[in-house]
Amino acid sequence: MDLLEQIRLRAKERFKTIVLPESEDERILQAARKITEQKLAKIIMLGDPQKTGESGKGMVIIDPKKSEKKKYFVDKYFELRKNKETMENAEMLMENPLYFGCMLVREGEADGLVGGALNTTADTARAAIRVIGVDSNSCIMSSFFIIELPDGRFGENGCFFFADCGVVVEPTAEQLADIAVVTASNAKKMFGWTPRVAMLSYSTKGSAEGSSVNRIRQAIEIVRKRESGLLIDGELQLDAAIIPEVAKKKKADNILAGNANILIFPDLNSGNISYKIAQRLGGAQAIGPIFQGLAKPVNDLSRGCSVEDIINAVAVTAIQ
Repeated sequence: MDLLEQIRLRAKERFKTIVLPESEDERILQAARKITEQKLAKIIMLGDPQKTGESGKGMVIIDPKKSEKKKYFVDKYFELRKNKETMENAEMLMENPLYFGCMLVREGEADGLVGGALNTTADTARAAIRVIGVDSNSCIMSSFFIIELPDGRFGENGCFFFADCGVVVEPTAEQLADIAVVTASNAKKMFGWTPRVAMLSYSTKGSAEGSSVNRIRQAIEIVRKRESGLLIDGELQLDAAIIPEVAKKKKADNILAGNANILIFPDLNSGNISYKIAQRLGGAQAIGPIFQGLAKPVNDLSRGCSVEDIINAVAVTAIQ
């Protein structure tokens, strides 16, 4: 059973309630129908029920502008943000399906939200941070990709978690440490992995110097104080992180021994480029970006997403 099959099976077992706030997109409607038919999740669709029509059968459809919950959500949002936003702004935002949907999640009326087919990552992330907020055990919202390679020799039978490839542009040492810890926790909770975390760089164990190398070293020290039992090492070049023979040659075989299953990138440039290389040139299945560090699950889609991408994102959200 491949990783996607595992994800969908676990989603069926949990059968969570997931909000899709972009009902005007035909891909969302197609995905919602399939999710409902396959019983992967219970879907709440946000939008005009008349426009959704037959496509919305088997789902809950709510129009934020006409919902009886709107007034309560406006008051709740204003209370959360009254030092930063006006009541008029709260009223306007609660007609926005992204914000209304995040409020459904915050108030426990849904288990998660998947957006981004029509909205940018920044828009989706902003709504999540403002309404749901960052988890008390984390200092920042970040993201990861689940990468499944055709070659099963690497990582966890060909699978990796890549982070952060979607949110934090230039993380500080503290933020890098947080990304490493939270990503490892997700890999363990979602799939039962024993996390083996490599902090990637152009340097392996002092082979080169630079400001980013120093930041990685500081991050590792922070992680080791925070999570002393976590298997983490760095700074490591990619080959030393995932190939045992190279790790041995580069004297990086004392902790991970070239068997990393979680790869933490020093910045968004390297992370985003790397996952796309794995996907486009390496033939990898890439699921994400999956947001982490939030108090409750919200996830993002690429605006170029396929129906299958949407289904996968809903399934992942259901098991977070």
